[in-house]
Amino acid sequence: MLMRTDPFRELDRLAQHLTGPGTWSRPSAMPMDAYRDGDRYVIAFDLPGIDPDALDIDVERNMLTVRAERRPLPRSESAQTELSERPLGVFTRQIVLADTLDTEQITADYEAGVLTLHIPIAERAKPRKINVRSGDEHKALSG
Repeated sequence: MLMRTDPFRELDRLAQHLTGPGTWSRPSAMPMDAYRDGDRYVIAFDLPGIDPDALDIDVERNMLTVRAERRPLPRSESAQTELSERPLGVFTRQIVLADTLDTEQITADYEAGVLTLHIPIAERAKPRKINVRSGDEHKALSG
């Protein structure tokens, strides 16, 4: 029910390491997992060190967009950086959702650095039984 549209993910990761942190005009990608759990889809994004206020989730038509910004930790002016490996900047991910998902009922939780979205499957997309009428029933209804 999700459409994967990022065939060059590893190249993006390499480019991110070479070009530095993401910006609002050129954000970095974020890793994610997606799976179906019963009557809903679950999408989990790794976003450690992100303040919940720095998360932005939008749905327009069938396009889900997740943006996050990791800012540097506050330091005193006398602090000298010895090592800086944690990526900072803006991260984003866009996912095309199928029409069979209920985008009006998406819920989001952020815990332990993982943003988890729960997207229910729309009622119209759930399997249902179709009753088969016999020829006698059809004649009785139309006669």
